[in-house]
Amino acid sequence: MDSQNLFEDIFEISKVNPEGKKFDRVNRIVAKGETYETDLVLDVASEIYPLKAGDKFTLTLASTLRLDGKPEEEGFNQDGKPSLLDQYEYGMCGRTFKHDHIKDNVVSILASFGGLLMQLQGEQRHLMRVKVDQRVYALLRRTS
Repeated sequence: MDSQNLFEDIFEISKVNPEGKKFDRVNRIVAKGETYETDLVLDVASEIYPLKAGDKFTLTLASTLRLDGKPEEEGFNQDGKPSLLDQYEYGMCGRTFKHDHIKDNVVSILASFGGLLMQLQGEQRHLMRVKVDQRVYALLRRTS
């Protein structure tokens, strides 16, 4: 795993909007990680990046989009240089705001991406690089 990558896994979507559609342009997806068996609930802008049950995608949580791993300055990538985002189809920038211990070694991480929410729950050892009040990029690309 690169220095800027905090977490990465392939997820399969089991449900879309399990509690009904709340917003016109947002889908809430529920997915399970293949490698680390983490549970993911993620809000996605459905007009920009439509997903359906059965789809598989790679989710990477990164601390920076710079390929050298250094933190960005304000106004990231104004010079048009290649970035980590170039390797993905969809990306969101946000901040983690809650980190709970659920039971034994299981933790739950909550993040907000401009109001789109993410909950990632799994074994602490797989999620220990993700900290509270940390800027984080959620990057997605479909996996065949």
